[in-house]
Amino acid sequence: MRNPYTYQVQLTWLESRKGLLQSDVLDATIEVATPPEFAKGIIGVWSPEHLFVAAVSSCVMTTFLALAEKSRLKFIHFKCNAIGIIEKKEDKLMVTKITVSPILTIANKGDFLKGIKVLEITEKSCIISNSIKSELIFFQQVKVEDASDNK
Repeated sequence: MRNPYTYQVQLTWLESRKGLLQSDVLDATIEVATPPEFAKGIIGVWSPEHLFVAAVSSCVMTTFLALAEKSRLKFIHFKCNAIGIIEKKEDKLMVTKITVSPILTIANKGDFLKGIKVLEITEKSCIISNSIKSELIFFQQVKVEDASDNK
């Protein structure tokens, strides 16, 4: 990498405990709010805590997609579930642990070990998970979907 990459966002307060995230380079905006677990939190709106866990999960996906393409891994489906745990540590609330569970579905059982290897490299290569101090637990799963199962 020659130059550092820069990502800018702007947040505008809307009302109560709610704001709007946007970026000059993106069309979509994201409404954010205090989560309902906290005082005056709002139900049904993305929270910073959701976005933090989503950043890890989506980075795992984009890293996997790049590595799968580079290694020519053919797959049918990819899904990544993630759960973040907030606890009090050192007298502060923080995301102490994020469990990431990528599920990879392939058609060819001959690609099973390759799929595992790509997921292992994904775990080590994800920029966001490499940038946080939360404990990261990675439960990968590779499934083989036989085309004859769909008959």
